[in-house]
Amino acid sequence: MFKIKKKVEKPKRTVLYNIVEDYSEFDAPGNVSVCAMTESEDLAAHAKVLSESYDVPLETMTKLLTEGGTYVYPEIGGLLTRGLFACWIDPAGPAPKQTWTLDLMQFAEAEQLVGTRAVPLLDAAQEVFCRTLPEELKAKLEQKNLGLDYRTLDRAVAKGGDIKYIDFRKDWSPHFKRLCIMPDGRLVETGGLQEFADLHGITVAQARTLVEQGGTLDVNGEVLACQIVNGQPAVARFNAKNYAKAKELVASKGLHLMDALSEVGYNDSAMMRGLARKELTSRR
Repeated sequence: MFKIKKKVEKPKRTVLYNIVEDYSEFDAPGNVSVCAMTESEDLAAHAKVLSESYDVPLETMTKLLTEGGTYVYPEIGGLLTRGLFACWIDPAGPAPKQTWTLDLMQFAEAEQLVGTRAVPLLDAAQEVFCRTLPEELKAKLEQKNLGLDYRTLDRAVAKGGDIKYIDFRKDWSPHFKRLCIMPDGRLVETGGLQEFADLHGITVAQARTLVEQGGTLDVNGEVLACQIVNGQPAVARFNAKNYAKAKELVASKGLHLMDALSEVGYNDSAMMRGLARKELTSRR
């Protein structure tokens, strides 16, 4: 007899964004990635991911995404260590919902505006946040759907219609993809520390230290290198041959290992092809 295998449907992966524009090369704190969605918002999934990403209670996050408002992070040991999370919803309706965070310095600016102008904290937070953004992005935010030409968008993205929400993100989370340049020039996309750690065969703790602090990490004779550029991690993996070349440069020229790896990478045709593709992708 033949056994009939029952088809087990895998749970559909949550997709929060179908448009991502990277502005991480601009000076902090305006160095953000614009993550937008044209399909209808899955409020439960959206709230869950943002709650986990920004350490905001789920019930609070759900309310913020429903009504708009701000969440000021609580003091730790009598000190504020983080600023606030904000969600703006256009009262008139047509503009997409927007979320962002303010660091401590920006939060202090927002509080000062509240005191001097007697404006709501959300309005002050929006003014302070937008003030730091690149001019190109400011101009796009004034246009419908970020000024995108829907005739050139992927059909699956365009059919969703207008952009429903925009999350201005800086974090490394499972639903926000980042690229790593591999030794053969491939650009491998990972989302979240666990996926990044699994890709490279390292622990989550090692991955967290690398992407938060930058530096290098030896991995089975190869090396992972991470540079923090305007607060954003840029990661590349070098094979044993290129790692050896970099260490020779350190010894012969007195270079810092990160500088030596950069020099080796720029002289490697395969890795340069990956860098060129990354550059082209970021300009679209």
